[in-house]
Amino acid sequence: MEATGKNKKTPSEDERAEDERSDGDASEEIERLKSELRREHDTLLRALADFDNYRRRVERDRGSAARSGKREIILRLLDVLDGFDRALGHMDGAPASSIAAGVQALHRKLLGVLEAEGVTPMESLGEIFDPRFHEAIGAVESDEVESGAVAEELQRGYRWGEDVLRPARVRVAQ
Repeated sequence: MEATGKNKKTPSEDERAEDERSDGDASEEIERLKSELRREHDTLLRALADFDNYRRRVERDRGSAARSGKREIILRLLDVLDGFDRALGHMDGAPASSIAAGVQALHRKLLGVLEAEGVTPMESLGEIFDPRFHEAIGAVESDEVESGAVAEELQRGYRWGEDVLRPARVRVAQ
């Protein structure tokens, strides 16, 4: 035995080449895994964005459906209100009785309910005819308003916020 003081083996050329190949394989595997992780991350981000868009669309559709349902109810209430308007028109000049006072109270209450929902009546008499707000039922001769203006209001028009809920049915002065 030689007394060199070293008992360590030096790696052979074959062992060193094998280590270098396995280091190269490991680097390639790491890069492949990094690339796969980026693809999966991008897929996840797209899925989250798609879900967020879906959620917003569902909320918008739900709001639209609720508004459409309210519109139908409000239109029916307006027909009731029209009946009150006609009844109140026949009570002018009549003595104030408990029936007349009751009908007037109901009318005020119904108007209050509609106003709480954002429904307000439109003023038409004397206004220039505008097809966005008025539906012409006929024409009349009038000395009270200028030609092309609303002379008679047969059915009141209503707004719901900024939208025209129902145009006023009118007769236009010639």
